[in-house]
Amino acid sequence: MAGTNQHPGQTTFSVRLDRELKKAFTAAAGADHKPAAELSRHFMRSYVEQTRRSAFGSEARRQSLAIAARARDPKSDEHAVLHELVAELIRDDFSAEWKA
Repeated sequence: MAGTNQHPGQTTFSVRLDRELKKAFTAAAGADHKPAAELSRHFMRSYVEQTRRSAFGSEARRQSLAIAARARDPKSDEHAVLHELVAELIRDDFSAEWKA
């Protein structure tokens, strides 16, 4: 039936490629016994995941640096908490557990 989507939830993605690149990619995919479209989807998913991980890492670093900056401020709660943690770590009864 014309106009009916045989693959609901999917869409087509058209890409303009250099003829030689398409030929080489298709040949490489064929040598691996994999359809070029399957490999293209795999590469897209990998790129999206890599981008997500990079964004997560960047945000984690940003938050760590912000917390570290607050911890250096003697008036901040973070500074007080870190000093309490250090005091706990240097207590003899606590540190003895870790020396064994």
